[in-house]
Amino acid sequence: MAIMRPMKLAGSELMFGKGCLEHVKTIKGTRAMIVMSGGSLARNGILDKVRGYLKEAGLVSEVFQGVEPDPSFATVMQGAKAMLEFEPDVIVALGGGSAMDAAKGMWIYYEHPELTSLADIMAPNPFPPLRTKARMVCIPSTSGTASEVSRSIVITDEHKVKHGIGNMEMMPDIAICDPEVTASMPKKITAETGMDALTHAVEAYVSRRANYVSDTLAAQAVRDVFEYLPKAYEEGENLDYREKMQNASMVAGLAFTNVSLGIVHSIAHTLGSYFGLAHGLADAVVLPYIISYNSADPKAARRYGELAALAGKTDFAAAVRELNQRLGIPASIAELVPDQAAYEAVLVPMAEMALADGCTKTNPIIPDASGFAELFQRIYKG
Repeated sequence: MAIMRPMKLAGSELMFGKGCLEHVKTIKGTRAMIVMSGGSLARNGILDKVRGYLKEAGLVSEVFQGVEPDPSFATVMQGAKAMLEFEPDVIVALGGGSAMDAAKGMWIYYEHPELTSLADIMAPNPFPPLRTKARMVCIPSTSGTASEVSRSIVITDEHKVKHGIGNMEMMPDIAICDPEVTASMPKKITAETGMDALTHAVEAYVSRRANYVSDTLAAQAVRDVFEYLPKAYEEGENLDYREKMQNASMVAGLAFTNVSLGIVHSIAHTLGSYFGLAHGLADAVVLPYIISYNSADPKAARRYGELAALAGKTDFAAAVRELNQRLGIPASIAELVPDQAAYEAVLVPMAEMALADGCTKTNPIIPDASGFAELFQRIYKG
């Protein structure tokens, strides 16, 4: 029997547990545009299952496929154009964070075709209202980004610069978190997205905006990631482990979307912009260095101590390094960007980009540009 656990959050529907993909049968509408990345979900039968459930619900569906990692604004506009032609009243984002972020972006420009640039939806411009044409459904295939319960997107502009944009208008109307959808993740992606989830939880727990609710969610996510990520990494076919990781990712997302993140994400966004590093991988490598850096703040040091206890450890930075090692994740950026001269040549602009990142302002300690440059050097050399 399917285990379907519904939860209402600020007008949204959140479904989680084995079998909850069937909730697609209850979606109201007439036309659904499914937004995807590659073909793995088509090959393993998940796409056909989703389209079958939509058909049972009385919806005609079309597929926009080909969203790349770190989705570009050009892809967003291509998807919006396809939506303007198809005129869906339901948008289904099926895939990882890139597919979900891209789908949210497409949603904006589908509803507002008068907007033509990424700057149109960035501060100080007002964010456009949504849901005059369509509702958003997110079905994650990875356990890390939590875009299914997030108000944020990251879109790459024509200069390869990543832009994080957040607004509560972009909170999905329906999130469906079925571990079956994540079961085909390769070990590498399981590790990297899982460490993204851990970073979300850790940064939410030490955020300047942290509160009782976010603490409760983030702490549980940290506990579960330490216990179940290594198990999901080694036994990806085990849906119990997959479900634990999907739930941990989801609650970490609920935490950070309310209290924001910190400079692990500021640095990871920057490394992605300059060197194309996968986001979860960059998070994983950077996280222990920033735990050590932030521990100069007494409150943050105490909070990290609490997280270490949840993980059954005494030194939280060391615990994260040990987890990275178990997952085959490098200990420094030098292992990912071997050209040291090229890296050092962009230290100043990288420091400036990280300082300007929206996640920086809620970090326990806010470095200046020279402080960021030192951190970029530290994470490179190890």
